[in-house]
Amino acid sequence: MAIVLPPLPYAKDALEPYITAQTIDFHYGKHHQTYVDNINKMVVGTPFEGATLEEIIKKAEGGIFNNGAQVWNHTFYWNQFKPKADAEPTGKLADAIKASFGSFAEFKEKFAASAVTLFGAGWAWLSKDASGKLSITQESNAGNPMRHGLFPILTFDVWEHAYYLMNQNRRAEHVGNIWNIINWTEVETRYTQG
Repeated sequence: MAIVLPPLPYAKDALEPYITAQTIDFHYGKHHQTYVDNINKMVVGTPFEGATLEEIIKKAEGGIFNNGAQVWNHTFYWNQFKPKADAEPTGKLADAIKASFGSFAEFKEKFAASAVTLFGAGWAWLSKDASGKLSITQESNAGNPMRHGLFPILTFDVWEHAYYLMNQNRRAEHVGNIWNIINWTEVETRYTQG
């Protein structure tokens, strides 16, 4: 069964002014679509033909890993946003953030620093381990914390294609914008169900 580009859960202009429709046209419509096209071609005749993206992330190497992980990472990324988002999490996720980082403000500062300081291209992740403890990690290129036995619940894409049309080389500005559109209900669902 072919991997497909999943539809966005909102209109292309719904995240403005934090992510513009033009950025979504390029980032989702071109970059994400290219990863989908590439992985579908690359897995033919390999042990990963018919594999899930999670299986590809955990076991593949090289181009199959890179493209499969980028499909998963981007889908995960797009699904964590919503227009008019809440300012911060509540419930069990808020409690876990406080337990792991001291406060939401401290978490936000540490997570933003992780995203801004990642050298080159990649992702900043908030993940939980089997006990529910949260951690922040940086992953270069297509990296994903599932490779290390963690369960991702939030990510910021810091590849330049995520922000160059709006913010040029101002990664910190992009990271600051993202906080305004996080769907904390979705992130908490990931935390409690993962």
